[in-house]
Amino acid sequence: SSIRGPINDAKVNILGSINVLENCRRFQVNKITFVSSGGAIYGEPKHLPCDEYHPVNPISPYGAAKFTVENYLHLYKRLHGLNFTSLRYANVYGPRQDPKGEAGVIAIFAKTMLEGGNIVIFGDGYQERDYVYVSDVVEANLLAIDNETSGMYNIGTGKGTSLNEIFLQLSSIVKYDKQPIYEPSRLGDIYKISLDSTKAFKELGWKPKVSQKDGLKNTVEYLMNSK
Repeated sequence: SSIRGPINDAKVNILGSINVLENCRRFQVNKITFVSSGGAIYGEPKHLPCDEYHPVNPISPYGAAKFTVENYLHLYKRLHGLNFTSLRYANVYGPRQDPKGEAGVIAIFAKTMLEGGNIVIFGDGYQERDYVYVSDVVEANLLAIDNETSGMYNIGTGKGTSLNEIFLQLSSIVKYDKQPIYEPSRLGDIYKISLDSTKAFKELGWKPKVSQKDGLKNTVEYLMNSK
């Protein structure tokens, strides 16, 4: 959507974030935690998994917006003493994820399978994402609250999983017997990404705990029981 509407994306993600920062300054907030995107900031990786020192080269307005806000975080730290933690999420999934949005491929696939619909994969299906379970991400946010240093942290598993693999794993859980439909890849989609979260482990004490097998089962069970 950021490619279709880059101006709106900038209004929401850049100007909206600056508005939050201005109010932090106005009301003398000590610390802010920003949700960035490890899946969009780095662009096509030069090596995998990406650590925080990997070059930043986004290939979508959304990724560019996230990086722009990180630069504003540094600026407000320097000018106004506003401490910050920027969490560069991998692909978050789990219960409560919207199965009808643009993002959230696991929820979209699982819901479609449960309803007997057709799964559409953009590209060849070998593109990889780093999928991190929602409760692990919640823990990262809680740990960030007490972190006294300002900085950026990758929040991911360090392992990439292809869309074809996700399709097969969910098909096994749901007992889905249709084949996917492949359509042309979408502009702005990174082909492969995974995140090195060593820094988060060393400085925040964070590491992922929920296995992908359990995470997928939990997500399917939630969708089966939701209305």
